[in-house]
Amino acid sequence: MSQPQQSRALIIVNTDFCSSDGDVGLRPRRGARREAEKLSCVLAQLSYRVKLLHNRTAKEMEDLYQQECGREHGDYFVSIISSHGEEGAVLGCDCRPLRLTRIFHILSAQNCPVLTERPKVFFIQACRGAALDQGVFVETDSGQLEPDSFSEYLRIPPNTAVMFACSPGYGAFLNPAGSMFLQALLAALAGEERSLALSRMATRLNAAVALGCQARGAYEGCKQMPCFVTNLPRDVFPFLAAGEPLPSTDTQGGMEEEERQKPTAS
Repeated sequence: MSQPQQSRALIIVNTDFCSSDGDVGLRPRRGARREAEKLSCVLAQLSYRVKLLHNRTAKEMEDLYQQECGREHGDYFVSIISSHGEEGAVLGCDCRPLRLTRIFHILSAQNCPVLTERPKVFFIQACRGAALDQGVFVETDSGQLEPDSFSEYLRIPPNTAVMFACSPGYGAFLNPAGSMFLQALLAALAGEERSLALSRMATRLNAAVALGCQARGAYEGCKQMPCFVTNLPRDVFPFLAAGEPLPSTDTQGGMEEEERQKPTAS
């Protein structure tokens, strides 16, 4: 079975805060623009119709997703957002937050019927808090509240998957060479991981970032752990190029193999 030839919609919104128009008070995200452009090129080769936008306000970002409700779409809708952020929101170039639930609501079945049956996949490269992951596990009996990863801001709608660059409450790292998370995504898209089901690909990305990356400089030794949240009812393969065959998803294969390996009675 081959992937459909119809092109698929993909939006990349990158906010690097490097504009000379006024002092916005946030640290420039150097390297983010180049990283977004690389992603655009790679994904265009995988039959995606890529829309790449830089430095949009929160309202402009909201309007961008609103426009998708009137467009034709292929078999998937994918979006990558790279910006500063906070728990449950990403920031526009005007430093105003755009709640992720607002994006999900815009693309919901009620408001965007054309995407009702399409899997929607989001990759979010943004901080979700100010905490730094020191890469150790600590047990505590203190009453300090942990970040609520299932807060009202992060309710994932049906047929949607979201992969965050970091865990709730923590920061996501970026340097002029790129971010840990999106660099791992670029490597996966260029390798065999892109042919995996999204859930398995997400697991590979978790390992690549958590085990293979480490901050340097002022944050020497700090780690980062991505977070994958999904309401997809089945395996999806969003990064197979058009015409590539889908890998076998026979869920009985393991059991059949086990049966074949059992000794027979003599």
